Amino acid sequence: MCLGAGGSALAQAMPVTATYICERGVEVPVSYTTPEQGDATAVLYVENRMITLVQSRAASGARYEWPSDGSGYVWWNKGNAATLIWHDSVADQDTTIYAECRTR
Repeated sequence: MCLGAGGSALAQAMPVTATYICERGVEVPVSYTTPEQGDATAVLYVENRMITLVQSRAASGARYEWPSDGSGYVWWNKGNAATLIWHDSVADQDTTIYAECRTR
């Protein structure tokens, strides 16, 4: 393991975790990572599976999306609120899966 001026590589990669409560009482646990190199990610446990999304450009808040140009999930958060969206790349349409998600 490489040690640098900022401490161990392990300490620098520690995720920040939060659980969001969405409409209908659905819980969405999320871990955010911001590595020194590479892309920031959000790892969500939703619909009985883990989904890793990569941070992309957002005018406001933080937007994480499927790391391809195809269809996939989008997690958009701002402050303590977030929304989970399914983006259909063929139809170029977004469908909200969970809205009004808030950290507890």
